[in-house]
Amino acid sequence: MSRWRARKRLAMGRPHAARLLLLGSFLIGVDVLSIGAAWGTEMALTISSPAFKQGGKIPSIHTCEGDDVSPPLVFAGVPKGTKSLALVIDDPDAPDPKAPKRVWVHWVVLNLPPETERLEENASAAGLPKGAVQGVNDFRTKAYGGACPPIGRHRYFHKLYALDVTLPAKALSKVELEAAMEGHVLGKAELMGTYQKGDP
Repeated sequence: MSRWRARKRLAMGRPHAARLLLLGSFLIGVDVLSIGAAWGTEMALTISSPAFKQGGKIPSIHTCEGDDVSPPLVFAGVPKGTKSLALVIDDPDAPDPKAPKRVWVHWVVLNLPPETERLEENASAAGLPKGAVQGVNDFRTKAYGGACPPIGRHRYFHKLYALDVTLPAKALSKVELEAAMEGHVLGKAELMGTYQKGDP
């Protein structure tokens, strides 16, 4: 084959090769997007707060040294098929982080509507979305009980659950809620904040 013909064939083949490369890249991109979307559906449930960052200090207004009001919380990425949301706030460092003996429960909420996107500050007292029920905390009240660590800096876990059922409208304890949720959890997310007496 002459050098001229070889060059001509190579030049003619380039657009075809380019088209194949472009098509392949597009198909790969579609697959990646599809996989990403699938992963997002399964893993995107989140809980955050405008009052404090993940691992940050909880403002004293939300504790026994302040106004003891529930913090504002924001929910996102609720999985498809969710019938209700449940919320638990607990402290695994009671009474002393250096020698923890129990998990202290500060707030239990069940049957939050799946379309709930946020709870405003003081929602425990000011009012939750229609249908939501406050459970019994370890202060033996059906309300939010703020951080009140006797010693040291404690961690407070705000746990959000997406459920495929609506639970009976009863004021459940954390233990009772966990039993009722078994086999019905579509997703879980956590926000952790800390507090030590004397924090601003």
